[in-house]
Amino acid sequence: MRASLRYASRRDWADVARDLKPVYTAVNEDEARQRLADFDATWGKRYPSIAGTWQRAWSEFVPFLGLPDAIRQVVYTTNAIESLNARYRRAAQACGHFPNEQAALKRLYLATLALDPTGRGRQRWNNRWKSALNEFDVLFDGRLTAGRE
Repeated sequence: MRASLRYASRRDWADVARDLKPVYTAVNEDEARQRLADFDATWGKRYPSIAGTWQRAWSEFVPFLGLPDAIRQVVYTTNAIESLNARYRRAAQACGHFPNEQAALKRLYLATLALDPTGRGRQRWNNRWKSALNEFDVLFDGRLTAGRE
């Protein structure tokens, strides 16, 4: 979406985002292609690069359509993911280098646990992610909850 809005005028952002939403909320690839064609028919003359951006990244976008709705909803908004990635970068750079992969994974694990040291934000986080966590656990065959019984 950000790559798409880069080519649009600021005053059109809301309309462009509204018209692109059916593309990434489509049920399958065929429907998404049709929605992108509809978008291109509406905005193609004014902003031809937007549809081209989606078409060039189509192979990376299609696996997203195969995800369950609960997972899609948490992936739509990437603020939490970007915040987590920033914390991971900070934790890794503070150490400099790691003697082995396990040391790096341990550092990232501890950085993840330190996200909410008081535990007050956990309930708010869980409410938004509860259904997605269930879907992740099913999708990844219990690897998410392994060892936490």
